[in-house]
Amino acid sequence: QLQASGGGSVETGGSLRLSCAHSGSFVGINYMGWYRQAPGKQRELVALIKDGDTINYSDSVKGRFTLSRDNAKNSVSLQMNSLKPEDTGVYYCTLNKHSREYWGQGTLVTVSS
Repeated sequence: QLQASGGGSVETGGSLRLSCAHSGSFVGINYMGWYRQAPGKQRELVALIKDGDTINYSDSVKGRFTLSRDNAKNSVSLQMNSLKPEDTGVYYCTLNKHSREYWGQGTLVTVSS
């Protein structure tokens, strides 16, 4: 259902872009976006775009990350700027469609100081 790409290693202040493609249409999607999990911590919300194009960001990424949707490609992208070491973790794409939750494979983001 979901194919994530992007991620990698950057230094503090750098940028990365994550993309997540959905193999089906956007019909019936309630929300789509990204969560992340840092080592030893629980998975947390990064950003979600909801039906109606409302976007919710975690307070920790507001002003630095931008979530966008490409309807033609059935995908969402997360542009991450001004990265900090605390942004390090495995990022998971998520999709809620027809009230069912789907998760993509995680992609690792490492930010070095």
